[in-house]
Amino acid sequence: MEQQNQPQGQQQQVQVKITDEVLKGVYANMVQVAHTPEEFVLDFMNLFGGAGIVTSRVVVSPAHMKRIVAALTENIKRYEDQFGAIKAGSDQQPHIGFRTE
Repeated sequence: MEQQNQPQGQQQQVQVKITDEVLKGVYANMVQVAHTPEEFVLDFMNLFGGAGIVTSRVVVSPAHMKRIVAALTENIKRYEDQFGAIKAGSDQQPHIGFRTE
């Protein structure tokens, strides 16, 4: 994590704690994205059959969302460089949903 008061190119180490509950993670096979002028809301869901449940909701600022997208893009590139291209899912799989509020 780069701090504004740090000289250019230097990074500060940050210790992060994680509970056992959060560490195990949650499964999601769909995400719905909503936004307002002030925030993005990502609802991660587990859909099965005709029903589903939101397993996690993440709310971030627009600037942070842009950094998340950049990090995901870079990591997908690294993954595909190492393991090969990711094949797009079929129409039978859940899709990412988008909406605005």
